[in-house]
Amino acid sequence: MIEVQDLDVRFGRVHAVRGASFSVAGGETFGLVGESGSGKSTVLRAIAGLVTDWTGGMAMQGRPLGRRRDRAFFRAVQMVFQDPYGSLHPRQTVDRILSEPLAVHGIPDAEARIRRGLEEVALPRAVRFRYPHQLSGGQRQRVAIARALISDPSVLLLDEPTSALDVSVQAEVLNLLADLRGARQLTCILVSHNLAVVAHLCDRLAVMQQGLIVETLAVPDLRAGRAVHEHTRELIALSRDLEEAA
Repeated sequence: MIEVQDLDVRFGRVHAVRGASFSVAGGETFGLVGESGSGKSTVLRAIAGLVTDWTGGMAMQGRPLGRRRDRAFFRAVQMVFQDPYGSLHPRQTVDRILSEPLAVHGIPDAEARIRRGLEEVALPRAVRFRYPHQLSGGQRQRVAIARALISDPSVLLLDEPTSALDVSVQAEVLNLLADLRGARQLTCILVSHNLAVVAHLCDRLAVMQQGLIVETLAVPDLRAGRAVHEHTRELIALSRDLEEAA
């Protein structure tokens, strides 16, 4: 479904991504893991078409992706951002937030789609005419997920989708994403610094350090501690330490 080959991204003198290569099969959930500044979110934004100054190659279903994408791409590929409060327009109701992508893409039956969209993310109908500041963090992220799915995409890009939420809400949102992925047969790419989140949702993952992909491994190998690269081992050890501290 998604192929990335020798992707390079620079921001001035900063070499953010260095020759990243990986592929994601249809229906697979692939993780990009690394510390802050490792380049993982930049890779995701380049795939989404939000970063346009890059070199290398990207393709979707075998068709090359250029720096400019058409409307069909933006309907098929949707993104959920880290901060739901920042990604939702503060002066728009949930109804307006959900109806806008339908209008942009010329998708009919807005009323039925909005009702179904709210039901899919387990939000009550009363939320529909509220503003983002009237919702909890978990509810806002559910709205953001509903907005991403309302145009029936085939690819969902997830940029730290639970890191801005309270710990008590994170598991609920992760389980929701897992259910939606299965029900809709979505192909997903998840960016996270949290190995537990990646192990919960992903089939495979790539570990990034200073813009480089240093290792790619399957989640069963991650759980079994069969990492090869030293940085991956450090992340696994840190994750275990944090779990013990909790």
